[in-house]
Amino acid sequence: MSDKEVFTENDWRRLLSSLGEDPNRSGLHETPARVAKAWKHWTSGYDQDPVEILKAFEDGAEEYNELIVVRGIPVYSHCEHHLAPFFGKATVGYLPNGKIVGLSKLTRLVDVFSKRLQVQERLTVQIANTLMEVLEPKAVGVVIKCRHMCMESRGIRTPGEETITSALLGELQPNLALRTEFLSLARD
Repeated sequence: MSDKEVFTENDWRRLLSSLGEDPNRSGLHETPARVAKAWKHWTSGYDQDPVEILKAFEDGAEEYNELIVVRGIPVYSHCEHHLAPFFGKATVGYLPNGKIVGLSKLTRLVDVFSKRLQVQERLTVQIANTLMEVLEPKAVGVVIKCRHMCMESRGIRTPGEETITSALLGELQPNLALRTEFLSLARD
């Protein structure tokens, strides 16, 4: 690995030992390898270029002038402050300006940014800004609703609370009717 410090299975064994566990007992013997593999997956977004995912089509898009919205996109990420999971759903939409993208690409875009250490506010803005820059649509809207384990399982301990963030760009800012339509479509 370039200049990145490698975190090995031995480091996970040391963590288990520091917690008072025996990393060699039968239930934990393979845990360091499993955890190393899991964290590689949970942070795989660093190795992906979100711009590469958004292959645009101009075929037929020039005539479509209404919102395109995908709701219920799963969000699984980890808070950069405690490395605790946060999870929920995203709604991503845009008003095309001659280019569209495959619908699954919106889900993949959310996944790429989610698989990085995050705060929900930045995650929301990264998705919106990337769509705006790559597709150059008339408008982009992103709403994310998540539960945060750093709040539910420690600290304030507020089970079931949801945090909602939004990013509304382009015509969604000044155009109240368009904004209302998008937010209506984004509701559960």
